[in-house]
Amino acid sequence: MRAPKADLQWISTFLDAQAAEAGSARNTLLAYGRDLKDVAGWLAHRNLGFETTSREDVEAYLISCDDEGLSPATRARRLSAIRQLFHFAFEEGWRGDNPAIQIKGPGRGKKLPKTLEVIEIDRLLDAARKTGSKPEDRLRNTCLMELLYATGMRVSELVALPVAAARGDPNMLLVLGKGGKERMVPLSPPAREALRTWLQVRDDQDRARQDKGGTASKFLFPSRGKLGHFTRHWFYHLIKDLAVTGGIDPQKVTPHTLRHAFATHLLANGADLRAIQALLGHADIATTEIYTHVLDARLAELVLDHHPLSRDSNTAAKPHSEEDP
Repeated sequence: MRAPKADLQWISTFLDAQAAEAGSARNTLLAYGRDLKDVAGWLAHRNLGFETTSREDVEAYLISCDDEGLSPATRARRLSAIRQLFHFAFEEGWRGDNPAIQIKGPGRGKKLPKTLEVIEIDRLLDAARKTGSKPEDRLRNTCLMELLYATGMRVSELVALPVAAARGDPNMLLVLGKGGKERMVPLSPPAREALRTWLQVRDDQDRARQDKGGTASKFLFPSRGKLGHFTRHWFYHLIKDLAVTGGIDPQKVTPHTLRHAFATHLLANGADLRAIQALLGHADIATTEIYTHVLDARLAELVLDHHPLSRDSNTAAKPHSEEDP
């Protein structure tokens, strides 16, 4: 197959193939597109293009990213996008090689995810019951938070839940995750109760909207926005408000923090790592294993804070000597 003439055509063809064949999520495709357009712009500025790019060119691009102060994680992601583009080009016969295949990435320091204590989760849930200008808003916020903590869903999965998934007082929800993969997540009794209550209110609002000539919504949490449901950005601001109301440092709290708390609290109470992997929708068990390190770090912190031998040497008990009474 003949290679496209323009670099942007390379990118669009590659993204179309990723969407059709690999089932890549929309956000993943957008990230690939942004990264590859940056590469294409850098190459064009030097009168280069994807068809003739060499290994030295790719390495020079990565060095320029480092000079710009981009983080190792961002540079590693861009290298991954470049590798995949050239792998696709090789398989399509556009190139006879992959100039990025042997380039070593910058390495990504593995940071432990931030999590929350159970008492902090309780404060957030209590804040949700109090936050909202109308009773319906408070019930919606309570349902959102109960579901998020009970299931460990990604916030993008939560806000886009179809209302059909909540019908029939389910014990479990069917969630559509990354790459179009489905998984079942169980509901706790408080989450089921919050869901039942919100569903009644939501259906009343939906019927009132239809009586005024509107259309029925297919989402559990409908909104008037373009997507038809609340956005991740909206939920991000909501959870920051809940943190302030609950007396928690808002810097500690993001939608993803509750996902980390879900996994960490399950592990601390004896849940199997494979089960947590399935509940979170992780493709690789190695991604889930980071929560064992979170738990280890928390246990070490408890020892350092509370064990007598870990106290400052000035305050620790002195050993008895022969002169001691």
